Amino acid sequence: MTQDQPPPRVRVTGPPRRRADVVRSAGTREIDAETALGEVFMRSLLREQLMLAIRVLIALALTVGVLPLAFHLLPSLGEVRWGPVPVAWVLLGVLTYPWLVVLGWFYIRRSEANESDFADLVESSPRRSSPPLRSSEQRRGGPE
Repeated sequence: MTQDQPPPRVRVTGPPRRRADVVRSAGTREIDAETALGEVFMRSLLREQLMLAIRVLIALALTVGVLPLAFHLLPSLGEVRWGPVPVAWVLLGVLTYPWLVVLGWFYIRRSEANESDFADLVESSPRRSSPPLRSSEQRRGGPE
């Protein structure tokens, strides 16, 4: 081997690792088996995430989305200056980005909380040893 060539690569491997047996909760098995209960679990998570996304989009539309409409309906607002800079530039070019960061932070924080609540719900779901309560039983807290 000459001095110009680097030494050959050596692949370092270890013994194969075994995954620990994972004990799955009843709720997780329900979701994996795509049963009616698992479908209810998943539908509830998706509904919560959708409602969160809609709330964030509404907040964005009512703040940033209204600015172009305000500048269109009130043309004199476009002439207002804050020092040497037009207010429109400050609102649309500077303050919009921190607001987007705040909305993104809020969305991620709430979606992680939703997923954590969902995981807690799935982990604590009871086994199906008793039939589900009817809606009148749920309201009163017991059987009729």
